[in-house]
Amino acid sequence: MKFINKTFFASAAIASLLMMTACNKKLDVNPKQSIDAATALTSTEDVNAAVIGCYSIMGGGSLYGTDLLQMPDLLAADPSSSSTSAARYATWSGTFTGPRQVYNKAMTRDNGEASRIWINAYLAINTANTVIDALNVVTDAALKTQYEGEALFVRGAMHFELVRLYALPWGATTANDQLGVVIKTKATKTETVASEKIARSSVAAVYTQVIADLTAAVTKLPATNGTRVNKFTALAMLSRVYLQQGDYAKALDAANQVIASGNYKMNASVGAVFSNKNSAESIWEIQQNDQNNAGTSNDGMATFYASLPGVGRADVRVTTGFVGTYPVGDLRRTEWYYVGTGARPGNTYTSKWKSFSQNLPVIRIAEMYLTRAECNLRLSSNVGATPAADLAQVKNTVRTNSVAPVAPVLADVLAERVLETAFEGLRIHDIKRLRLSVGANPWNGPKLVFPIPQREVDATVGVIVQNPGY
Repeated sequence: MKFINKTFFASAAIASLLMMTACNKKLDVNPKQSIDAATALTSTEDVNAAVIGCYSIMGGGSLYGTDLLQMPDLLAADPSSSSTSAARYATWSGTFTGPRQVYNKAMTRDNGEASRIWINAYLAINTANTVIDALNVVTDAALKTQYEGEALFVRGAMHFELVRLYALPWGATTANDQLGVVIKTKATKTETVASEKIARSSVAAVYTQVIADLTAAVTKLPATNGTRVNKFTALAMLSRVYLQQGDYAKALDAANQVIASGNYKMNASVGAVFSNKNSAESIWEIQQNDQNNAGTSNDGMATFYASLPGVGRADVRVTTGFVGTYPVGDLRRTEWYYVGTGARPGNTYTSKWKSFSQNLPVIRIAEMYLTRAECNLRLSSNVGATPAADLAQVKNTVRTNSVAPVAPVLADVLAERVLETAFEGLRIHDIKRLRLSVGANPWNGPKLVFPIPQREVDATVGVIVQNPGY
């Protein structure tokens, strides 16, 4: 059998990683460990296994299993601030070079985290493209549509994550014609395709592709899909995309559809969504257990964020100044943060990530309430509910032991977004869309952009252009 293995696009044709497990019977099948470039996928079972392979790749340490949640927060931390300041947000105390460079805004063109995010995101994209190419072998019409929707979601979400990290942000130029990332909509299955040298598209073009994929996914995914992505997962991701663009009307509409579905609701306890699996508050989360997880020593959110006996390296500390921005008596202040008793004891850590086997929420309904409130305030509207009512869903006497303002202004909602979504991978993206800064680095500065892996620049003989400063 012939396997293609030339550049990162070619290597993407080869695989899926570890199997993701879940209660849903649809996941009770081995993922494709490799995809033969000649025979590829020849049955419904093959296609389903490849879709599961997409989930496995996205749940790995290089993507949502660690890096897509951790790196945006390290990038948002200001190492120039005092060790206890709120602006510093968090500190990196570990020995790994890649995360330390991200935290210090001193990445090199060979930064390990930047390389593996890029490689594995395109691996997921290529697996999704392979699924789309093979849909004709699926005889069940409903399954065929579902698999296509899942593949489109993966392709859209991964291009979105890439363009947010490896390009100057939306709005950095008037036409958004700054270099984005490589758009891949064709599966790599032959030597010819593997040898193609494709340049980076503009940020505007990448966003157009992302929106097209996610919009199509909304029409093809079922309203419920077990622990796999569904129509409302795609709408929630679309809401993020539109919010990043500052398209508040469309971000509002997408968030409102998710909320109006009635499929999701806030838990009474602030810790429940992180300590329980697939709770009503979670729109989509990475499935993990004791046997299958992102890692327990060199990867995994608990690995880096926890300081408990036998759990965690305690590499990411939270500044006491940031914890102090929560109102006194707010339950999030005490239930989401603790003084470590394991590695590096005595420092402050977040309890959102404290178990190797816990599921990892990627999108929560709290975010949708905050997005709807923000957009309604910006548009002077009350679509779905008033901003006060939405803010009260997140902040109330039962859930947080604190009260939302009865007439919130935009600053109230934005401040609540920081407190509610801390250490979930959103901070740097909010800094960029709100045109803030990280210390001396402005929202559109080159040090807040990841380098294109130099191996890709070299493999394409410069067709893929490196980012400034690298």
